[in-house]
Amino acid sequence: MAATSLCTWFVAACMSVGCQNDSTTVLSSTTSSNRRRRRLLAKCTPQSLVSGCSFQPCDDYYSSKNLCSKDFLFGDKAFASIFRDFSRRKQILPAPRSGEAMAVAVQPLMEDAIKKKPPTKHRRVVVTGMGVETSIGHDPDVFYNNLLEGVSGISEIEGFDCSNYPTKIAGEIKSFSTDGWVAPKLSKRMDKFMLYMLTAGKKALADSGITEEIMDQMDKSKCGVLIGSAMGGMKVFNDAIEALRISYRKMNPFCVPFATTNMGSAMLAMDLGWMGPNYSISTACATSNFCILNAANHIIRGEADMMLCGGSDAVIIPIGLGGFVACRALSQRNNDPTKASRPWDNNRDGFVMGEGAGVLLLEELEHAKARGAKIYAEFLGGSFTSDAYHMTEPHPDGAGVILCIEKALAQSGVSREDVNYINAHATSTPAGDLKEYQALLHCFGQNKELRVNSTKSMIGHLLGAAGAVEAVATVQAIRTGWIHPNINLDAPDERVDMNVLVGPKKERLKVKVALSNSFGFGGHNSSILFAPFQ
Repeated sequence: MAATSLCTWFVAACMSVGCQNDSTTVLSSTTSSNRRRRRLLAKCTPQSLVSGCSFQPCDDYYSSKNLCSKDFLFGDKAFASIFRDFSRRKQILPAPRSGEAMAVAVQPLMEDAIKKKPPTKHRRVVVTGMGVETSIGHDPDVFYNNLLEGVSGISEIEGFDCSNYPTKIAGEIKSFSTDGWVAPKLSKRMDKFMLYMLTAGKKALADSGITEEIMDQMDKSKCGVLIGSAMGGMKVFNDAIEALRISYRKMNPFCVPFATTNMGSAMLAMDLGWMGPNYSISTACATSNFCILNAANHIIRGEADMMLCGGSDAVIIPIGLGGFVACRALSQRNNDPTKASRPWDNNRDGFVMGEGAGVLLLEELEHAKARGAKIYAEFLGGSFTSDAYHMTEPHPDGAGVILCIEKALAQSGVSREDVNYINAHATSTPAGDLKEYQALLHCFGQNKELRVNSTKSMIGHLLGAAGAVEAVATVQAIRTGWIHPNINLDAPDERVDMNVLVGPKKERLKVKVALSNSFGFGGHNSSILFAPFQ
């Protein structure tokens, strides 16, 4: 195989040089561009690539039976000389021009390797479990009931002394326990973002009715974990830096792995013994939606039957607060914390940091039915786009958001008229709220049933966990037939229509299709769609 691969590369390299020389001659002629193109393509047809070049492949090119010796690979001076000569020539060759043909490595014909994968029937994805850790509840039902009642989780920060900061408020989780969910030894060492992730993930699994007995009967190679984080283990890493000021010997030996964004997913998979797809995605505040959609795609493609997915973040610490203060992104309404997060209100002055985790258990429909699982909603699909405009500012005309929504609808096969509920990204920033609202009207302005709200008005912005926690709220709206209010919308921005936005009280709504948006620094846009299971 070594000879085959090396010879394949060498033949392709020599053919590329031959074709390059031919094309240089042709392009230097004074004939018309169309004639040059015809002559060039005639010279570089597959037949001439083998027969027209002076270098002919050796027998090993067509057969992998003969292995190349160590001397040939590393000790043949003649070959080394040819390689060096070709490398020098390759560096000075001009880049291919538009219209030129380029030689590519021709692989040996292996009929068994090119058999097409048999088509698979469409696999539907449903939500069968949910878990949350938030400032207003550690259970999906408690969490959503508090949202319906307009309870705010924004308060003064108690985790550290922030008296010297211009912002002193956040959606901080005041009481949190890992008892029964995480081993005490790990609980002492892990960053909070991992602890939130592990507990929310296991709660989602318990909520789905999967017991240890059921787990033992499952094919764990078809079970995966895809839970991301925008910021990762900032506390663990910051503590390591402080320890390093004294000596490296004082550093936590787990500071590097526990700071990486993927380790929460990895630890949860290890704990459960799940051997399917396991990784994390980090796309700032759009992280959760990216993870949820990619998890669903693993199920649709048949690579998994169930996936724990979502996001987690815990950066209400000095470096986290200080960093966002430096960005001038945070509200400074310290005297009235519960009124600080106010999406679409005229007096909004920045977002409020939150922390926590949200996890969904997505499952292939027939797999869920076979084990008698309760089905909360169906996941229809979604999409991603990039603004390609600015690190932190939204695109002025909302082009990336509009494209994302339209692609999500097309991918899911959903008509605009069917979307009657949107859980918006709306973070309570002057520019972001309005640009998203305008994009929503562009896409759904003709839908008179449309209702829009923002979960962040009550729990703040959970960064990488925001999309997952809001996905739980979206699924709960489908389940209960109630949508939560927008609190603090006392003086609506004159550019928004209150006939579209939910008011200060919860509302009855039979959701047909729900859309949940998440956008992140870097211009990352994401939209995902849920509907009642039918």
